Amino acid sequence: MKIFCSGIGGMGLSAYAAYRASQGHHVLGSDRADSDIMHDLIEQGIEVMLSQDGSHVPEDCDLFVYSEAIPEQSPERMRAAALHIPQQSYFQALGELSRIRPSDPGTSDGQARGMRVIAVAGTHGKSSTTVMAARVLIAAGLDPSVIVGTKAQELSGRNWRKGSSDLFLVEACEYRRSFHYLSPTSVLLTNADGDHFDFYRSPQEYQQAFVEFLAKLPPDGAVITHGTDPVCTAIIERSGRQMIDADTFPLPPLATPGLHMQQNAQLVLALAEQLGVASEQALSALLGYAGCWRRMEMKGQTTQGVTVIDDYGHHPTEIRATVAALREAYSGRRLVIAFQPHTHDRTRKLYDAFTKAFVGADVVIIPNIYDARPDRESGAVNVDTFVADLEKGSHVQAINGRSLAETGRMLTDEILHPKDVLLVLGAGDVTELAAHIVRSEHSLHH
Repeated sequence: MKIFCSGIGGMGLSAYAAYRASQGHHVLGSDRADSDIMHDLIEQGIEVMLSQDGSHVPEDCDLFVYSEAIPEQSPERMRAAALHIPQQSYFQALGELSRIRPSDPGTSDGQARGMRVIAVAGTHGKSSTTVMAARVLIAAGLDPSVIVGTKAQELSGRNWRKGSSDLFLVEACEYRRSFHYLSPTSVLLTNADGDHFDFYRSPQEYQQAFVEFLAKLPPDGAVITHGTDPVCTAIIERSGRQMIDADTFPLPPLATPGLHMQQNAQLVLALAEQLGVASEQALSALLGYAGCWRRMEMKGQTTQGVTVIDDYGHHPTEIRATVAALREAYSGRRLVIAFQPHTHDRTRKLYDAFTKAFVGADVVIIPNIYDARPDRESGAVNVDTFVADLEKGSHVQAINGRSLAETGRMLTDEILHPKDVLLVLGAGDVTELAAHIVRSEHSLHH
């Protein structure tokens, strides 16, 4: 089958493309920007193009898969429609993929011969929990297939894995109800305190999406969650499915800091028990978990001894947990944070919580607000006002960095002291700062 992937450089669609190529399909695709992911796809024999004008969509294409970032009126989707090529969103395609046995290169025929889908869902912690689960299942010899929204050493530095068993472990994203295309047999529910309010109109609507997702489980399907989380337990009760309480399992030691990471690992211990993995084996596998790409990822040390950490966190709950973990792990050292809010809409709707999320940090610098979905923004946040409110709410020195370039200059030339800890935080292009600071040979003026 010839599959064209529009937006192939995205974390989800790149994993799908590589997985399908590993099954023997002819996969090609396009994106608007070059990246390490694009180079890795090329190394895997996938043809990628850096133009999306529609000319690269082949006439003999059997399936056109697009990322959520590609609108219906884009040249490539219009070209696919004109050629009458079947189109699927990434999650539609992922849902269909999960209904195919790993040895079957064809499309699903709708028969009940698909994979056992273990879906990791929730507002925060999905990627870390998925990678922890992959680590345990691989160590136990269960040989799962995996698709996750990050890169991990457990997956050979990639975001996917093709296993030979019928276990399919997948990170299930709730944005625009994407996870409704999956047919899970088990669900790990990390939390559900709310996000993506550019799409969901209220926390209640957000939670209802999870109720409907859990209702897709078979009648005897179980949801693993924290019994002490009232939102999660209420969602499960409304779904009519049974709950397995991960809080009855111990907080396992890990090679990465943070209570929130240990709580994610509790979910994995419960899953291991459900799949018949010995608790000693699961605990041993988790002990070596050292994090994954952009999840409290240690990027290195500068020549002046500044420890640089990169993290994808872009929600107040995630930020509080990460700050607390680093404060504990690096007690006695200054914690400087370069935080790039992800979308004006999210910043506005969670404004109060954001301004209070940085308690424990010493300095917070805001380079800009990442405009990921300009067509869905409902109003701009004034960065100067946000910085002033953050300073008051979190009792921290806060600075408007004006731009990524200026923020990098201010950090290296004015802000960072030797032995500081620098946390680069956000889901946008702020990640480039982390690599820049590690490489930087600027002298620190302190």
